[in-house]
Amino acid sequence: MRLLVLGGTVFLSKAVAAEALARGHDVVAVSRGVSGTVPPGVRHVVADRDAGLPAALAAEPFDAVVDVARRPSHVRTAVAAVPHAHWVFVSTINVYADEATPGGRPGTLPLRAAITEDADGPEPATYGGAKVACEVIVRAGAAGSTVVRPGLVVGPGDPTGRFTYWVARLARAAEQPDTPVLAPGDPADLVQVIDVRDLAAWLVDLAEARTDGVLDAVAPPVPLGDLLAEVAAGCGAAPAWRWAPRGALEAAGVVPWSGERSLPLWLPRPELGGMAAHDVTASLAAGLRPRPVADTARDTLAWLRATPGATVTGLTAAEEAEVLRALDGRHEG
Repeated sequence: MRLLVLGGTVFLSKAVAAEALARGHDVVAVSRGVSGTVPPGVRHVVADRDAGLPAALAAEPFDAVVDVARRPSHVRTAVAAVPHAHWVFVSTINVYADEATPGGRPGTLPLRAAITEDADGPEPATYGGAKVACEVIVRAGAAGSTVVRPGLVVGPGDPTGRFTYWVARLARAAEQPDTPVLAPGDPADLVQVIDVRDLAAWLVDLAEARTDGVLDAVAPPVPLGDLLAEVAAGCGAAPAWRWAPRGALEAAGVVPWSGERSLPLWLPRPELGGMAAHDVTASLAAGLRPRPVADTARDTLAWLRATPGATVTGLTAAEEAEVLRALDGRHEG
């Protein structure tokens, strides 16, 4: 298979290029070349997608394309340039307008209104609306297509630092077993992640099979307490958990999901209770094979230790200690 990867230098797109190359496919990656390098053996075409795909590249025959773009203009010009290939478009669960209903899947949840012009706003609605528009372009313009909607993609190389927060925190817990670890919400709250390597392998599977349709790309939902226990096992820790409810965390100035002073994987409920609780029966039937979270945590920890300066987002150690003291004072009061 001749595969065109639009990207190929960072996290998921790089993992896709590496996976396809390992299977013996002829892989071409297109990027500006400013965020990293392609895997050895992948042909790299340097191009800025604001200017469209190079004409010489568009004239080449490709069996499949994998695209992770968020700008409708980039997807529009690329589909027009390579319309005869099978497209595997990486979208997002942020396309769903209903974020509260657990058990949703493609076809059962309403989508956000499409944003057809390029928009870079950080809000899920802006990001999700642009991805809706990209999905429409791919489904309408390519000879065949698979639209894949990931949730939180995790694992070695993660540039967001969200899952990585827990790996780093629980690695510290392995060295400080008597220090409590702050955990958010209710341990029964459902969460979902997907290892980047499992997602990449699946995307190549879908390209090889020319699978048609729209699928979510997350592992089955599990209780947060179970997922964090797996991360702890992967890091060699047996922590003393200190679970804190939403009200106490908000009172202490902790924010959900990501960013400064956050606890990643924490989602306010019930309003966001469906975001990480999708029904992935169809995805598993289509070949998605998630690995144990403990394995992802172990490998992410190895990558962290080998990568000085890797991004870790969330509470600092000092901030966590401050919040724990506030919770203890609240309890005593």
